[in-house]
Parts: sequence; structure tokens; C-alpha cells
Amino acid sequence: TEKKHRRREGDLKTRSTGLGSAVTGSPLTVVLPASTTGKKSIVLSSETRNELAKQAKVTKEERRAQIDERHKYLISRLADGIGLSEQQVEEAIISDDKFQLTEQFFAPSGLKKLLFFYQDALQQKSNASLTSDGSMNSLLQKKLFITTGSTEDFKGTCAFFLRTSDKVITASNVSQEVNFGIFDCTNGNILQGLECFLSQIMIPALKSQQNWGAVKEGLKNSQIQDFLYSVDKFVGILSSSRQNIEDKIQLTKVDIDIYVSNLQNPSDYITAG
Repeated sequence: TEKKHRRREGDLKTRSTGLGSAVTGSPLTVVLPASTTGKKSIVLSSETRNELAKQAKVTKEERRAQIDERHKYLISRLADGIGLSEQQVEEAIISDDKFQLTEQFFAPSGLKKLLFFYQDALQQKSNASLTSDGSMNSLLQKKLFITTGSTEDFKGTCAFFLRTSDKVITASNVSQEVNFGIFDCTNGNILQGLECFLSQIMIPALKSQQNWGAVKEGLKNSQIQDFLYSVDKFVGILSSSRQNIEDKIQLTKVDIDIYVSNLQNPSDYITAG
């Protein structure tokens, strides 16, 4: 009996020591049974949260130090187009985990496009526990972020930068070598956003274009006219498709009660048919 008591005391001490080291160490993970709470919670210790915050701050400041006139050009265009301050845009860019895409865009023969989405996104509270399904402690807020365009659903505003050549993008040529555009696809209405972008921005710009490179005749050239006609026709197709999707084509509702109320026998149905 004494041996059993000693073993139990030893087990209790071992468990207490283990728990103590887990509490003082980092991080502390507490998993509650599903039968008790219905959800599993992961709680980070304050030390771990502080360390992660410090690392994030260091990374942001390192990126802030890399900001030059090229970045400032992008930031100013985004701020004007989306309606944010330049400080807000800069903060969003240096906080983004895809920040390096900007450097790849500036490099010689680099990325052909650089995309930004500005739309509602779930953002987690920094001082709260995270559930395994992410359904708690999250807020739906507008967020500006860099994207490849293939990993996130598009349901807001898209701002894009396009390169016009394979030259390295420098502070002196960024305004000539990089084109900026933006279109609004609020609530995921991509067809309407693309239709407005083409009809209100691109087509008027093309029709007012004076310099068509090797084509000296400009807008009088038959190939240029055919091209502009094709773009106009494409916009018309977009408009028709959008209207069809939005159920703009509706069948007239007919009240058939007055027709069927007097049908008494099979011959009446045949006659009505």
C-alpha cells in the first residue's frame, strides 16, 4: 500500500511539473473536448503572441526601408483609384505576405502584371483565441491586398498594373513603362465591371488615340476600324450576357384560372388545347 501511495505521489509530482513547464514555456496549447464546447480552441501564450508581433513589426520596418520612388508611384495610383490615403496603402503593402511580388514586377523580364483586390475579408482579432474552423473572433472588413488572381474569390474592386516592356522598372521610367487600371466588381458582378471598364475607359481612349505606331493612317486604317468594331461588338455581347444572367428576359405571367374554370369534360380540354 505504501508503495502504491508513493507511486501515485510521484505520478502527481511528475504531472504537476510537466504542467508547470508547459505553462511557463511557449506556446501553451489547450484543446478542449468537443463534447464539452463543441469546438476546439487554440490559445497562444502572451509571450508567443508578443514574439510574433515583434517579428511582424521588424519585417514591416525592413520592407518600409525598401520603399522607393517606384513603390511610391504604385501607392499614389492605388490611393487615388480606391479612395484610401497613401499611408493606408503603404501599410497594407508592407504588411502583405505577397510583398515580394512587387520586386518581381520591377525586375527585368519580370511579372507582366501586379494585381490588388480591395474587398471584404475576414480579419482575426489579435487578442483573441482562434477556433479550429475560424468561425469565431473574426471581423468582416474592407482589406487591400496583393493577389495572383487565382487563389481568392473576386467580389470587390480590382486594381492592376501592367508592364509595357521587359525593361527593368526604375524610378525614372515607371510612369512610362507601367499602366494602371481599375474596375469595380462589387458583389462579384465581374461582367458588369468589365463592361463598364471597356465601354467607359478603354474604348474612348482607343478612339482618341493619335499614335498607332507603324500604322500611319491611324483611325482611317481599315484594320484599326475593324479592331474597334470588334471591341464594340464584344462589349455588346458582355451587356447581353449580363442582362440574361440578371433575369432581364422575363415571360409575361398569364392568369389561366379564367380559362380552366369552365372546363368540364375531356372534349373541353381538347378544345382548349
